[in-house]
Amino acid sequence: MQTTGMNHQEWNRAISNLYEVHILQSWEWGEFKEKHGWKVTRFVWKDKKEEKITAAAQILERTIKILRIGPEMKVLYIPRGPLLSNWGDRMLFQMVCIDLKKYARDRGAIFIKIDPEIITEGEDIQEFSGITQIKGKKIISRLKADGWHYSCEQVQYKNTVWINLKLTEDELLVAMKQKTRYNLHLSERKGVKTRLATQNDLPILYDLYAKTSIRDRFIIRPKEYYLSLWQNLFSQNMASGLIAEVDRIPVAGLILFHFARKAWYFYGMSSELHRERMPNYLLQWEAVRLAQKLGCETYDLWGAPNEFNEKDPMWGVFKFKQGLGGKLIKTIGAWDYPVNNLAYNIYNYLIPKILSLFRLIRKQQLKQEIKYWFC
Repeated sequence: MQTTGMNHQEWNRAISNLYEVHILQSWEWGEFKEKHGWKVTRFVWKDKKEEKITAAAQILERTIKILRIGPEMKVLYIPRGPLLSNWGDRMLFQMVCIDLKKYARDRGAIFIKIDPEIITEGEDIQEFSGITQIKGKKIISRLKADGWHYSCEQVQYKNTVWINLKLTEDELLVAMKQKTRYNLHLSERKGVKTRLATQNDLPILYDLYAKTSIRDRFIIRPKEYYLSLWQNLFSQNMASGLIAEVDRIPVAGLILFHFARKAWYFYGMSSELHRERMPNYLLQWEAVRLAQKLGCETYDLWGAPNEFNEKDPMWGVFKFKQGLGGKLIKTIGAWDYPVNNLAYNIYNYLIPKILSLFRLIRKQQLKQEIKYWFC
């Protein structure tokens, strides 16, 4: 394992050739997290004979003090990483794990969290580029044998939904559920228009996103966080926005991230206006077409339920994504290696309670920020 000494183009080019590369391992994502309290370190592993990069990890580090009292706790996190050229290579797997655990001990961390996108199950996964016959359950067994614990703090979605963008437009339409196609065409007939968003439109998209969070009862971060992220990725040509309008009034939107032949739907937003015209269906269709034009081969709709039943809060969104022709993808999820078992157990006990408190406070703040929208 060695620090890279690479610039951002060299890093992004290097990781683009590794298995299931993700935008959360891109240089720009790390750069953004550095602006929000994280220290970033990047490592690569090389084949000794060919000097070829066989693995990489962008590690986020943060020191926290629970409720500003008590001892400091340092945590390490590798979002959607580490990245390996071949997870089936047991020697490479062991080398990377050994080095990461040593690094966590050297940094005095209480644990290190990894979150590689290793597939355990999926619908028609042979459709997608980059998919190999990796046995996810074998990787889980190796992680357990190596002292890793399935994390009770799953930062990213464990499961998701992918659309194969290598299909033609006609094939993509055929792959949709009949009701989805109907709603898509209904939206067009009812006068919904879509357009590309500019950076000047980002505050509009945030306002729609805040309204969505209140309506659908999820908590979001302060406005500055999202505008900083979106502006950063827009400026690097790694994000695009789409806005749906009725009579030139924005009624819905989405942010599309794109990197290394993949696209991600991280953020979607809508108002209460003209929902009967189904603007989100047309938006997603235009997002698919845009991702294809950008050279993407896979569209990750970002998120699926942990429990596949109608009681799961994500069930409705999941059915919407499936209606678009998306295929369910299940992964191994996030895994922790505890360096300090006592501190790790305290962290896992206290952090969920503290986060619940912070979410409650943030919910009240958000209501105050946007109360004038509902007057």
